[in-house]
Amino acid sequence: MAPKPVRVLIVDNDSVMRRALRSSLATHGYAVEEARSGEEAVAGAEQRPPDLVLLDVNMPGIGGIEACRRLRSIVPQAGVVMVTVCDSEEDKIQALEAGADDYVTKPFSLPELHARLRAITRRLGAQPTGAVLRAGDLELDTHRSALRKAGAEVHLSPTEFALLAYLMQHTGVPIEHTRLLRAIWGPEYGCELEYLRTYIKRLRRKIERDALHPEYLLTVPWMGYRFCDPTGPAVDLWAAS
Repeated sequence: MAPKPVRVLIVDNDSVMRRALRSSLATHGYAVEEARSGEEAVAGAEQRPPDLVLLDVNMPGIGGIEACRRLRSIVPQAGVVMVTVCDSEEDKIQALEAGADDYVTKPFSLPELHARLRAITRRLGAQPTGAVLRAGDLELDTHRSALRKAGAEVHLSPTEFALLAYLMQHTGVPIEHTRLLRAIWGPEYGCELEYLRTYIKRLRRKIERDALHPEYLLTVPWMGYRFCDPTGPAVDLWAAS
């Protein structure tokens, strides 16, 4: 039985851009749907949840950033790539903070876009290990892609889940920025530190008692991050900033 095609929702008020993306994505085997605005995308996602969303930032109405936030609440397991003409670090962080998995800047090449979509699709289709990872009051079920904190379920996006799972699987081990980026986003990455900073910040808000004084997700200065089990052996103070 052939696998179901990945459903992509293109959200852009530019009809020429939508047609070009539809043609390219359909050629690569994606099932493509379109929306002309953030409002139309949100309404469509409620009826037909997409696997991937290609979302333009600069649109009339609620705009791409707010649409991303709303889509995240409706389809938390979908992968979201933001598309914009802006290329500042502040703009990237704003998109990532809204829940985007990745970010491409116009004009972009279609091979670059397909590579980024493939990277997200790999995370969506990652084979579960069946392990349940526990630390403190956290329980990460990699078979069900579910996180519970003190027994209550915590909703994570695919990228948030992949990042937390990777760190928990290497509990106590400092992981370099480059290694984390390539493990989670793909081999094409390595310098996008704002991705890591933003996603670590998002995860801390979800799992820490005090995001400003983390117990689980510790910064290793000038190097990367490591996951700590607060109920396990004491950690070095220099790595717990």
